[in-house]
Amino acid sequence: MPMPMFSAHEQSSTLPAAAVVAGCALVFTVVSFWWLNARQGKLKAYEPYSFAGAATPGLTILRLPLVLFNTGPVPIVVQDLRIRFPDEPDSLLPLPWRNSWPQLKPVGTDQASMPGVFAVEGRKAEQRFIEFGAPFPGFVPQARDYVVSLEAKLGHRKEWRPLLTFTLRLAHMTSPGQYITYSNSARDLTKKDREAADAALEALAAKLAEQQNP
Repeated sequence: MPMPMFSAHEQSSTLPAAAVVAGCALVFTVVSFWWLNARQGKLKAYEPYSFAGAATPGLTILRLPLVLFNTGPVPIVVQDLRIRFPDEPDSLLPLPWRNSWPQLKPVGTDQASMPGVFAVEGRKAEQRFIEFGAPFPGFVPQARDYVVSLEAKLGHRKEWRPLLTFTLRLAHMTSPGQYITYSNSARDLTKKDREAADAALEALAAKLAEQQNP
């Protein structure tokens, strides 16, 4: 049987098509490798449904149960954390990372850890109980909702990056002088709870005013 013969024009037209297919396969392989193994992901955080807190004339502290999730394959280094109150006056400075704890509920036998750099592995979640706090002369939380922004300084970024904006319901803080846990759910607050929080925080504000104006 005679072998099929191809003209020079037919042979030359098949070569570019094969090169295009090979090039596309190479690009797909490189992009797939980068996406699966070398892509820099984002750090995501999730709204906490509980918190621990205390407020005195000399100190405001909040402990949040944070879950941080790395969407990419490359580890993300967390150098620092803080929370801001973006809707409040500029005089209310961000609350810095004060301590880390093994659980949300404050217990006298727990050992606090100083703020320290940590890494969130690729495509994994990390749970941390972070305490934010600082003295704020003249600032006393009110029994109301606050918009709070959680920000992080990451190893691959120079500036602070927002991770999460959520509602912190400080109307649940019925005993501000005690460092205890509270729900952060809007459904759990009763009229009685709100009245108790109002009274407690008003008493704290009056005490602070007395100290400032003896």
